Amino acid sequence: MESKKVTSYFYEYFQIFIGIVLTSLGLKSFLLPNGFLDGGVTGIALLVRTQVDINMSYLLVIFSIPFLILGYFTVSKRIVLKSIISILGVALFIHFENFQTITNDKLLISIFGGLLVGSGIGIAIRNGSVLDGSEILGVYLNDKLGISIGKIVLIFNIILFSITAFVISTEIALYSILTYIVAAKVTDTVIEGFEDFIGVTIVSKQYDLIKIAILEELGTGLTVYKGSSGFGNKGEAEDFDIIHSIINRIDIKKMYRLIKEIDSEAFIVEFDVNSVKGGVLRHYIDKKKNKKLEVFKATVSKINK
Repeated sequence: MESKKVTSYFYEYFQIFIGIVLTSLGLKSFLLPNGFLDGGVTGIALLVRTQVDINMSYLLVIFSIPFLILGYFTVSKRIVLKSIISILGVALFIHFENFQTITNDKLLISIFGGLLVGSGIGIAIRNGSVLDGSEILGVYLNDKLGISIGKIVLIFNIILFSITAFVISTEIALYSILTYIVAAKVTDTVIEGFEDFIGVTIVSKQYDLIKIAILEELGTGLTVYKGSSGFGNKGEAEDFDIIHSIINRIDIKKMYRLIKEIDSEAFIVEFDVNSVKGGVLRHYIDKKKNKKLEVFKATVSKINK
């Protein structure tokens, strides 16, 4: 058990290290040499650096301190510790590593700079660390004022890019907004995963046939829990199974088609799923189940007749 815990910690910090390297590469090889900004605390440090002759690594640490102090009272101590290590890691990489400037094309700088920074931030967040303190500010204000974290970060960056347009230039501000959009989208993709899963809840009187169809035709795992319906003036109730399944978005149309063949009046609720871990996401059918599938198809055929 102890060795598993050590392996888990090592794997977490190794991934955080990868995130630090990617973020540092995006800053040093793309954004810093061309005066482009990202959002959040990194953006503040980049903006101040254009006005004063102070090393970017020092500025990043200095501007992160207030957010880390806020995080000490807002999030878990473990996250704050990891975040301190991560931010210091980025600062050290920026200070000592001599990454070469890869391109001077402004569009490529915005896209690939945002791609690298967003990937690094996303990997760090997935492993319980924060490379940018604006997320901590978002958590704090969300708890105090009830405003969503996304809106807080957006307002924060609108103010930042407005100052950039006034202090530096409108062109740099526009390219910086593009960088931020790319970084934010990549961060979300890394955190939520590349596969697009959705959840489906199905209520039908033909639940037995639908369960077999999902298992056999789609090869997808499912969870079944008990439900009741029919409460009314007569006070009669009918028990049935409620089917809950997680499925790849690619297969959703096929699921709807299968359910419609069995029960065209089935009640279906579909919802987004951001993260899926454990369980059976893809169940491959062995030869023994082919007979069961033939029985199911014959049953459906009889119902349709």
